[in-house]
Amino acid sequence: MFKSLSLSVLIAASIAVCAQPAVAAEPAQAKSTKKAAHKTPAKAAPHEPNEEEDEPDTKGSTTIDYTCELGNSLTIFQNADDDKHVALRWHKRIHRLTRVGTTTGANRFENHHYGLVWIGIPAKGMLLDSKQGHQLANDCKTAEQMKAGS
Repeated sequence: MFKSLSLSVLIAASIAVCAQPAVAAEPAQAKSTKKAAHKTPAKAAPHEPNEEEDEPDTKGSTTIDYTCELGNSLTIFQNADDDKHVALRWHKRIHRLTRVGTTTGANRFENHHYGLVWIGIPAKGMLLDSKQGHQLANDCKTAEQMKAGS
């Protein structure tokens, strides 16, 4: 009887010892899961569209190329459905500009974020930097305006 009692105690002790690593492994796994969750970078907030900062879509727009003095050039993109905005390509970047009313009848479009101002009159156009207070391009003309001026 003593042998069977000793054997039962030995088996119970073996089971207890074997069960401890499984119990101990569970908190370690939980810790590693917490660490992994902690190291996962937070998702960035979705980018809110900004009409003045983002490049506009010019698909389906009419393009007008201008040649300016000092070798500068620019392109205006117009959409027949939207006379309140134009897109302007200046130095490899396309900017969205919004119409501003004038008393002179000139076409004036501005982008406050970048400080761009486009003024178009029948004889020419000019691009201004309102933040720096100077002209970026002057005497800008289309091919038709150049022919008319000859």
